[in-house]
Order: sequence, then C-alpha cells, then structure tokens
Amino acid sequence: MKKRIITKVGDVFSVSIDGKYKKYLQYIVSDLTQLNSDVVRVFKELYPLAAEPDLVDVVKGEIEFYAHCVTSVGVKRGLWEKVGNIKDVGEINYILFKMKKDFFNSENQDDWEVWNINNPPFRVNTQDEAFKRAYLGLVFQPERIVYRLRNGMSYGVYAEYD
Repeated sequence: MKKRIITKVGDVFSVSIDGKYKKYLQYIVSDLTQLNSDVVRVFKELYPLAAEPDLVDVVKGEIEFYAHCVTSVGVKRGLWEKVGNIKDVGEINYILFKMKKDFFNSENQDDWEVWNINNPPFRVNTQDEAFKRAYLGLVFQPERIVYRLRNGMSYGVYAEYD
C-alpha cells in the first residue's frame, strides 16, 4: 500500500534548481477562496545544494512569489523535499491573488477579480493598484512552480497574465 503524504502549514520544502543550487518554499495557509488549496511562499535566495541553512533564517528571506498548489503532490512527484516546519508563516492578510473569469478571451479585460486569502473576491480594473500587485491565483501544478523557480517566469497560456 502506498504511503499517504501529509503536509501541514509551516512545512518548509527544498527544491533543487540545477544540481548545484536549491531554493526553499513554505506552505503558509490553505485558501478556501481557491479550492482550499495550499498557498506557498517561495524565497528568492539561492543556496548551494550541500548547504543546510537555519530554516528560521530562510523564512525571514525575501519572497520571490506566492502561489497556490498542492504541496503533497510536489513531494510525491519528487519535485521538492520536506526539510522541516517553521511556525512563522509571515503576514498573510496583505497577499492578493487575481483571477480572470475567462482566460481564453483576452479581448475582455473587465472580468478580473482580486482577493485576499480566505476572503470573497472583488472586481477590479486592470489599471487598479490591487490588480498590479496581485499574484495569479490559479492552482498550479507543482511542475509549474519548479519551472518558475528555475527560470524566473511561468510558461503556457497563463504566463501573459503574471
């Protein structure tokens, strides 16, 4: 029988970038507004693969981006490895996500919504400050999170909305 992988808020994961370096991400909250998915914060700093930094220091580092995903699937697929749990998940009340009602209709730019974690979405104009600082609120496959970590950008049909 396969072992069930359980992740919890505060878990910190290590992601190999290129065989020489790694980055870290942390599961910070479940977002009921977006399918109760895990929200991770990804840290910007690169560490040598053999390094074992204090995770308390890692989670105080500069944040590269926030994203929705399923952290246990990333572990199951061998894309990241759980390395510890730090209770400090930062301040989540100011994090904004955005979602377009119809990503395939680029002509209609009036159907964007923005939300704070676990709060109802509200409509915004693409020129609004809230829209500009919001992260794309899709639930990403772990492979897409790793791709962005390695390349600094997303790929696919949604990339133009980052």
